[in-house]
Amino acid sequence: MRRLTVSVLVLGVLSFVGSKAFGQNKDASVEGKTSAHKPAHVILNPSDIKWGDALPIFAPGAKMAVLQGDPSKAGVYTVRLKAGDGYKIAPHWHPTTENVTVISGTFNLGTGDKFDEATSTAMAAGAFASMPARMHHYGWFKGDTEVQVHGVGPFKLTYLNPKDDPSKAGTKKLAERRPLRRNPRFQKLVAGEK
Repeated sequence: MRRLTVSVLVLGVLSFVGSKAFGQNKDASVEGKTSAHKPAHVILNPSDIKWGDALPIFAPGAKMAVLQGDPSKAGVYTVRLKAGDGYKIAPHWHPTTENVTVISGTFNLGTGDKFDEATSTAMAAGAFASMPARMHHYGWFKGDTEVQVHGVGPFKLTYLNPKDDPSKAGTKKLAERRPLRRNPRFQKLVAGEK
């Protein structure tokens, strides 16, 4: 009997705490107020997504959209990247876990220090992958492909071979070499501008 009483008491406390936690998120979205403790409620239909050129850390030819958060800052973020057939992302790593969901097309993901299409895994629309922090990996697109990436920022990408980093190639404008948070093109993506 005592065990049943304790179980009911614990369930009651958990139910109360859970209802308060969910209520805070609902209040934050209803009032339109957000803070580090109250994430914003986000609903985007495909027509609402604002696409722009991908950041200079990616090779030319890709488009990017920020769906949630600010990848240049600490906190949860969600972005989309789309490109055409044959687009490649050279071997690299991130200091945080990277989660990828294929929205359309085929994204091929490989692990290791060398780009090798033969050892990559083809991921069709709906597929999901998660790479832990510092895991060396690379990718390439077969057909027009769109992927969604989410994680906890700040987002950073370090190429294993510095020569593969498009942001350091040639004589790019100073604004394009700035860190994400100071990059005007990135700020437009976060703000939903083109």
